[in-house]
Amino acid sequence: MDAADNQAGNETGSRHQWNSPGDSAAVIERMNARRPGFLDLLCGHVAAVDHREASCTMHFEISRDYCHSVDIIQGGFVTAMLDAAMSHAAFALVPGVSNVATLEIKVSFLEPSRAGRYHAVGFIDRAGRSTGFMSGKLFTADGRLTATATTTARLVRARGGEA
Repeated sequence: MDAADNQAGNETGSRHQWNSPGDSAAVIERMNARRPGFLDLLCGHVAAVDHREASCTMHFEISRDYCHSVDIIQGGFVTAMLDAAMSHAAFALVPGVSNVATLEIKVSFLEPSRAGRYHAVGFIDRAGRSTGFMSGKLFTADGRLTATATTTARLVRARGGEA
């Protein structure tokens, strides 16, 4: 990791320059317009971007179609919600990122996640030129933390323009 890759990516000792806060509503609208189809299946969308916290919040509504054992969401869908929030944090905040390729992900299932409404928050912990380290938390609509994740991802930059 070189000096450029070793820049902190959040408010604690941050030297990293995030995308300009500009019009967060426009950034959110652009990301939702370009969201991948699987997010429609999970009724997912970007709800907020916080430059100070280096985070992105996404909302989901998961039906019983994605559950096993009556109403417990299958773990792959829990992972998908966390991965989406972490990746969208990179799209929203890291300048020039056009693609985020997960290299590894670790998910901790803290309690069963049951069909219903969720919000996932993805945080940029550190971002270099080509590698990002992110974390995420998944909450029920009433604020219970049901799962957490950490990921290492390859950050692919757009060539010669906006991501």
